[in-house]
Amino acid sequence: MSPYATHIDGLVHEPTQTEGDGVDLTVAEVYEITGPGRVDFGGGELEAASAEPHEREKRDPEDEYEWWSLDPGTYLIEHNESIAGNDLRFAVQTRDALLERGAFHPTLRVTELSRVPLSVGGAGIRIKENARVSTVLDADPA
Repeated sequence: MSPYATHIDGLVHEPTQTEGDGVDLTVAEVYEITGPGRVDFGGGELEAASAEPHEREKRDPEDEYEWWSLDPGTYLIEHNESIAGNDLRFAVQTRDALLERGAFHPTLRVTELSRVPLSVGGAGIRIKENARVSTVLDADPA
């Protein structure tokens, strides 16, 4: 089991998410950016971009989980998991399974998990609810 598992709350299925050296993080929601945000020099005019949950659907009426069908573009993803309060900064990177299908997010060093930009290229991608999309690989003091 990964040494980082004790620092991650909300694991969907711990045995699967911790079977390697890291901890896999799963997608809870995909947001479509619907309006521009603002960034200025001093930070007094910062404004978040508008975002709405992207539509998802079941592939089969019997399915328990739904799928997002994402066209090429940029989205925001939200993970099911959170980082347990501590003084560590974690490296979070895109899982190979996602990279090999033409989608990725930036590698981040974080003390908490917030929405992450997801870039989708090529012909798009289908992502199932709770799919493992990111991996926590290491940590260092914050």
